[in-house]
Amino acid sequence: MHVPDGFLDVPTSIATGVIAAGTIAVALKKSRSELSEKTAPMAGLTAAFVFAAQMINFPVGVGTSGHLMGGALAAVLVGPWTAILVVSVVLMVQALVFADGGLTALGTNILLIGIVTVAVGWAVTKLVLAVMPKRPTSVVPASFVGALVSVPAAAAVFVLLYMVGGATELPFGPLMATMLGWHTIIGLGEATITAATVGAVVAVRPDLVYAARGLSQQLVLRTPDGQEIPAGDVDVVETQPRRSVWPLLVGGLGATLIIAGAVSFFASSNPDGLEYVAEQEGFISSAEDSAVGGFSLADYGEVGGVPVGVAGLIGVGVTILIGLALFWLLSRRTDREKVSI
Repeated sequence: MHVPDGFLDVPTSIATGVIAAGTIAVALKKSRSELSEKTAPMAGLTAAFVFAAQMINFPVGVGTSGHLMGGALAAVLVGPWTAILVVSVVLMVQALVFADGGLTALGTNILLIGIVTVAVGWAVTKLVLAVMPKRPTSVVPASFVGALVSVPAAAAVFVLLYMVGGATELPFGPLMATMLGWHTIIGLGEATITAATVGAVVAVRPDLVYAARGLSQQLVLRTPDGQEIPAGDVDVVETQPRRSVWPLLVGGLGATLIIAGAVSFFASSNPDGLEYVAEQEGFISSAEDSAVGGFSLADYGEVGGVPVGVAGLIGVGVTILIGLALFWLLSRRTDREKVSI
């Protein structure tokens, strides 16, 4: 659901840019409480995975497709504030390197995909977790619901923005109904990918899933006479060494590279939900070419004749380098602040 230049007027685009910049500034500060040197690589890998997964458009209906937005997924894995930064990095790389989403619409895309989906996906996930058993596996169905709701929520916010500063005048009711209809279906794909990814991580390293923190059942010791004593009330000697995070990171990076370098060749060529609705409702002609649309990597290599898989691998590399540098710096600053205290 990347919004191109031209769909919204200049004042609306400026307003969304201000909101996006302000939210990112807050996220840079708030994410420090979610990050550590142990979790920073996970955040960088999440950014790369979201980039790769967004390249895979899956068919939704006749002539329509959808792709992962990743806001709910990132929020569940690394925390909501870090997730805003994760998706923002992805959107910036897409807009500046691959002409995916307009440059003047970058603030709009960060607002819709990087803020609304994160906020709604995280809030709904937490609500579902509140009524489910307190165990890490509960995060999987909770993330499914959160991801499902996050996509039509972003579509609804786009319609509201279009009513304020859209390029053409359209009736509110039909546009909202059409956007919600298609993006609810797309949300099912988002939810399936999110739950499958979260489930895979929970199965091997639930301690690295942010939404699963505090959901592990407390160890209870039982005395010979049947009295139960919480393990927190006694001294327990740790007998197993701490597990390394590297097997998960290497495996996740391998899957990400396969998606970007190989699976991307099989992505649907049909327009995504927003583009399809724009064609049906008659405002697709207001879309403007990106200022970087002539670059060789624009449209994921199609402009310059670069194979989509190669473009995908380059995108993953750029995204993970930027992500790792950003999240490592934030985590290092957090650790220094903890030491100083």
